Amino acid sequence: LLSNSMACRGRLVPCVCLGLFGILCWVWVSFASDQLSPEALDAVDRGAFQPQSALSEMEFASISSYRGPGNTDRRSNKELPILLWWSGGLFPHFPGDTERIDCATSSCLVTSNRKVQLYKRTASIIFYGTDFRAYEAPLPRLCHQTWALFHEESPMNNYILSHAPGIRLFNYTATFRRGSDYPLTLQWLPSLDYLLEPVPVSLEKKNHLRREGLAPVLYMQSHCDVPSDRDRYVKELMKYIEVDSYGKCLNNKPIPEHLDDTATATGEEPRFMNFVARYKFHLALENGLCPDYMTEKLWRPLHQGCVPVYRGSSVVADWMPDNHSVILINNFPSPKALADFLKFLDENDDEYKKYLEFKNPHHITNTRLLEALETREWGVNDMSKPNYLNGFECYVCDKENARLAAERAYRKAPKKNQLPQPKMGNNSHMGCPLPSPGYGDIQDLPADDGWLQIWPQDYWQSLDQAEGLESLIRHNESDPSLLWKHIQNIAVSRARGKH
Repeated sequence: LLSNSMACRGRLVPCVCLGLFGILCWVWVSFASDQLSPEALDAVDRGAFQPQSALSEMEFASISSYRGPGNTDRRSNKELPILLWWSGGLFPHFPGDTERIDCATSSCLVTSNRKVQLYKRTASIIFYGTDFRAYEAPLPRLCHQTWALFHEESPMNNYILSHAPGIRLFNYTATFRRGSDYPLTLQWLPSLDYLLEPVPVSLEKKNHLRREGLAPVLYMQSHCDVPSDRDRYVKELMKYIEVDSYGKCLNNKPIPEHLDDTATATGEEPRFMNFVARYKFHLALENGLCPDYMTEKLWRPLHQGCVPVYRGSSVVADWMPDNHSVILINNFPSPKALADFLKFLDENDDEYKKYLEFKNPHHITNTRLLEALETREWGVNDMSKPNYLNGFECYVCDKENARLAAERAYRKAPKKNQLPQPKMGNNSHMGCPLPSPGYGDIQDLPADDGWLQIWPQDYWQSLDQAEGLESLIRHNESDPSLLWKHIQNIAVSRARGKH
């Protein structure tokens, strides 16, 4: 992967690690250390990171006294590897900007203080995907540091991560994709009991409301211009079936005044939940389309006893409680065909009830779902388990300590030990497709269509930025503002058929 001849030649001069598939910045602290005298290393240790004035000798308080069952790490804080949270607005500890964490098998210091970026003991930098910007990346990328990605939000927030040159910048990943290192696929599903909650509005009551004029279908969105182009599909569906739309998007009905403050809340205010539970069907269209990207738009209707009419994850069926609990838009050739099916269910109680059979635990047949809920180590609103931010932090901590230990063993006895294999993300860790129109063919859209002018271009421009950042690292650049120059050089090279 990297020979000593390529090693760092000075205290703060980085190495660049290239692999067969591009940048492999899985890099080893020993190579940098081999070039420095013990005196120089001591100077780096003493001067590179100074704690806050209230904290002396880096003796930071632990977030708790708990140690993982296999954690026998008795090192002092000044001996621990450091994990740097790069995103300024996200540091899962309070108060302060630095903490000691004692994880399952080892311990680390974690901090949001960017002064430690170039410090020898800073083993990994953790990025929040929504805030990751190619033109703000911490360059130069140092030989001894890995990069870790935490991204649980919509693919629309950062399409850089959906391209191979973007995702392979990271050695560890925690995303909604099941293929990531620390999967967050069921982040919006608190528990099995959440799904099994009894239906708050009976079918008899729903039928009564229907006779009084309530539409069979609910749509409630206030984020209208999104990559999935969901409004275009819903607008076409409205031609064939009655839909009550309360949000800012395609609004045709005012929300009651007493619910106005809760309609867009991320919490589950009881009055609002009971209001939407009156509907038989809930249009549940995600803002971005990507395998395993499933949000409260899906799980909340299942909880409430509304049948989700869903478009989002192409593999959503893998996670449903049974094979008859959600109506998939993509299974219908047209909005009219979907509307005809919804009307059929609306008029046939026995067929409609089949979509709520999963409320009986004996009818939950999906072992993948049950096993995932049972074995995940993080919890949602569960104080007995860590949240997934702290969980991923500890995942990186344990992996980094194992990597550093393996490296030390190799340096001590290279004939008996091997360096750990390099690791980097790939498209199974994120890999979301090019946005497509919510209804119809892209070639049929007018040139001035708003969606067309935004999202396909954003997707491809993100690829340019991912390739540009990869080029910056490959050329050992230290100034991220040179990104645009590298993007231009790549474009010229591509036009000449050399890229």
